[in-house]
Amino acid sequence: MKIFAVGGAVRDELLGLPVVDRDYVVVGATPEEMVAQGFKPVGKDFPVFLHPRTHEEYALARTERKTARGYKGFQVSAAPEVTLEEDLARRDLTINAIAKDEDGLFIDPYGGMADLKAGVLRHVSPAFVEDPVRVLRVARFAARFGFAIAPETLVLMREMAANGEVDALVPERVWQELSRGLMENVPSRMFLALRECGALVRILPELDALFGVPQTEKYHPEIDTGVHVMMVVDYAAAKNYELPVRFAALTHDLGKGTTPHAEWPRHIGHEARSFELAKPLCQRLRVPNDCRELALVVARFHGVPLRAFELRPETLLKLLQETDALRQPWRFESFLLACTADCCGRLGYQDAVFEPADFLREALKVAQSVDAGAVARQCDDPAKIRDRVYEARFEAIKTWRENWAR
Repeated sequence: MKIFAVGGAVRDELLGLPVVDRDYVVVGATPEEMVAQGFKPVGKDFPVFLHPRTHEEYALARTERKTARGYKGFQVSAAPEVTLEEDLARRDLTINAIAKDEDGLFIDPYGGMADLKAGVLRHVSPAFVEDPVRVLRVARFAARFGFAIAPETLVLMREMAANGEVDALVPERVWQELSRGLMENVPSRMFLALRECGALVRILPELDALFGVPQTEKYHPEIDTGVHVMMVVDYAAAKNYELPVRFAALTHDLGKGTTPHAEWPRHIGHEARSFELAKPLCQRLRVPNDCRELALVVARFHGVPLRAFELRPETLLKLLQETDALRQPWRFESFLLACTADCCGRLGYQDAVFEPADFLREALKVAQSVDAGAVARQCDDPAKIRDRVYEARFEAIKTWRENWAR
């Protein structure tokens, strides 16, 4: 029995990055031998075990044979005769096919160390095309490391998009990879890589439709909406915003992809169309509630803060109500962060201060300062309590708005 560290831990160690999780491959062992040594079996599709003390994962060396479409369509063979090189050969990229033995020696049969040095994402073998998740993973690694995709690997990714292999991806796995890509330092690299290989139009056609559509005439009409959205997402990442904000940044302008050409570069009513497009997208990908709810609010109302200083008191209060800011102030804050990214995700605006955000934060504080309970207690007719609370908040915002204007 021989044990080797493999995968991302070895790759990240060679890159000088922090190593979080370590995975191991065991060569020359049977499941019975692993259990006899105290390892706990946890794998369903192939033999994986948890170390009795560290609880790190140890998998028996295995080979895989494609039997059906999709990332689960494999027949796995794990036997003591499977070599380390055979196990590494089934991995997606050369940079993930490097092993390290117990003496600290690196085993690199497929040139992964050279590709790490050159900054290249290259497939290990033609079997790359058998797993559609690899298209997403390569794009995500492009976002994480800033590496270039090898031309021959890009050819295979294009084939997988063209022949419908990526259509076999299940929603949960798509979301898992997209959400991880959004949390990288430069998320745009992932979506641009997916677009380059033709997978974006299969996975996120609403986003793909934004490329080639001009932005509004007010802000750099030479930059199309797709590029703008990429800048918005990268701005959100640069500010270390949380996943719901980054996802909302990604989906906020979907409606511009449906603007008739004759109306370009104007996009009248695109917020409503963005909202209507975001709903089925979130349903299709089974997006978690926190991301979905914020994305819908941002899609529908992201244009309002841009004209915040022009809003009348009743419109300010309406925005707070329709975004549910009084009940969910934390989500309203996320809404403002996404709107900030929208404003600053433009050429020459990255270092700008989005002043409407502070203005709207202050408006919320003013509305919150109204004691709704006290207003209710002073109202003789329970049916009128809601109107009385609204009136109190309106008067508070009106007074504040008038004083602010001075």
